[in-house]
Amino acid sequence: MSLSQLSIKYKSHLSDRKFLTSLLMAFLFLILSIIATYFAIQYADEKASGSVTDIVLSNIPVFDVDGIFLYGPIVFWLITIFYAFAFEFKKTPFMLKSLALCVTIRAIFITLTHIGPFPDHTITNVSNSFFSVFTSGNDLFFSGHTGFPYLMALIFWDNKYSRWFFLFSSFFFGAIVLMSHLHYSIDVAAAFFITYAIFRLAQKWFKKEQSFFENIEQ
Repeated sequence: MSLSQLSIKYKSHLSDRKFLTSLLMAFLFLILSIIATYFAIQYADEKASGSVTDIVLSNIPVFDVDGIFLYGPIVFWLITIFYAFAFEFKKTPFMLKSLALCVTIRAIFITLTHIGPFPDHTITNVSNSFFSVFTSGNDLFFSGHTGFPYLMALIFWDNKYSRWFFLFSSFFFGAIVLMSHLHYSIDVAAAFFITYAIFRLAQKWFKKEQSFFENIEQ
């Protein structure tokens, strides 16, 4: 796609008041969902109980992949944001609202489940850093490292290259959190099923946002 074509598409969307309003509300929803996650993590830290055995973690050693665990998602989201805003701008309101819904539901799940981390795990030192907003080690169910990339795969499914990139990222980060023993296997396995259900809810609840790109593609 040429720069002139991109410019025309941007002007078309940016001149649409409904699109801009929806995009602004999506950003607001996402910010509120992150705030909710922060408080859910604080609650989980306070209520965290003991660990449990796990058929996967109990049978594999701990791998030192804390760098990938922490910084891999940053690289992933930078690539995702660039791709969405440069090539799929029409989908950004739906993408952000779907992501916010997923983050919110995960925050609720975090408050419901208080199992402590597996005793033998990678030390990440996130408690006094920027990352403490998003994780503490006690926010286990379900795995955001796995679920969020899978959600992006479902949203951008129509493009085979983006689909495979996001699917690979989901499985890759799922493997990373298991290798580091920072999530139980149920956190990773359940993420696919829960995320798919969230995507279906997003399709039902955010029909206006879907119309921004469905009408164009018809």
